[in-house]
Amino acid sequence: MSDHSSALPRLTPAQESTLAVLRRSGEPLVFTEAFINDLRDEANEAFAHFTDRLNGNTMFITKHTLASVFDCEAHYLAPDDFSWTPARARGQVAHRAIQLLINWRGEAVPTELVDDAVKRLVNEESGLGLWLDTLEPADQADLRGQAGDLVTKFMECFPPLDPRSRPVTESSTQWPVDGPILLRGRSDLTIGRPEGRESRKLIVDLKSGRVQARHREDLRFYALVETLSRRVPPRLLASFYLDSAQPITEDVTEGLLRSALRRTLDGINALVELKVEGRPAVAQPGASCRWCPLATTCAPGQAYLNQRDDNSDGDAFAP
Repeated sequence: MSDHSSALPRLTPAQESTLAVLRRSGEPLVFTEAFINDLRDEANEAFAHFTDRLNGNTMFITKHTLASVFDCEAHYLAPDDFSWTPARARGQVAHRAIQLLINWRGEAVPTELVDDAVKRLVNEESGLGLWLDTLEPADQADLRGQAGDLVTKFMECFPPLDPRSRPVTESSTQWPVDGPILLRGRSDLTIGRPEGRESRKLIVDLKSGRVQARHREDLRFYALVETLSRRVPPRLLASFYLDSAQPITEDVTEGLLRSALRRTLDGINALVELKVEGRPAVAQPGASCRWCPLATTCAPGQAYLNQRDDNSDGDAFAP
């Protein structure tokens, strides 16, 4: 009689390493009710102050909103000339394919997951779906290849997730339930759930390319919205870089949540000043200058880009 355990898939070293991160170690952290109430009271008080300055306007605050206004106010207010390309769409398609993978029965093939993801996005007739429906065969192949690469890397990095661990992809969170200012988060992957007041949930953001400081801030924002809405913070945040098969993790603490709230309130204040009260935007040169529509007329942006060119020595991967 054959050993049943031999039929189970063996985990790769990368999957073993990921599993070690996903497993809870030590005693679960319990945040007091007094701390959660204090955090919510501080947010509510600040929101009431901002509402008085909004003059009837509404604001939806996401991680992208905050990152954009902190990166460069001038770029944030610039006319939006966004258009879809295979490189820009690959992440959205890969995320939908990974969502299918988490709930897939039987053996999953990355290219088939990507094809099914594209079909579903097209059927939704969203902005991305409408664009996908017009793709030429060469662009379709380019997109399938790029998205399939990300899905394959995810499968190589993550072990099969036990349904009992409550894995959820593209999980949306909002706080408060209504009002002129709403905080909204959408996590790539959450694993686990709180038990009573015990923090047991893990929030994962899937990334490709290089590590950026804003990635950690994005996850801290997710933790804040989760805490304000659910009243129990997640236990751990992880930016998982698929290209290098490596997560960068951070434990959730009271200090982290207070810092995330201060950053969020600072961002909202800047948005109110810029969009309602008419404060002139400040140009802050940085990586976003490479795709900013103002780059050709922005002196700080031109200086930054010229300096990058001078220091790159032709290396396409120069920092």
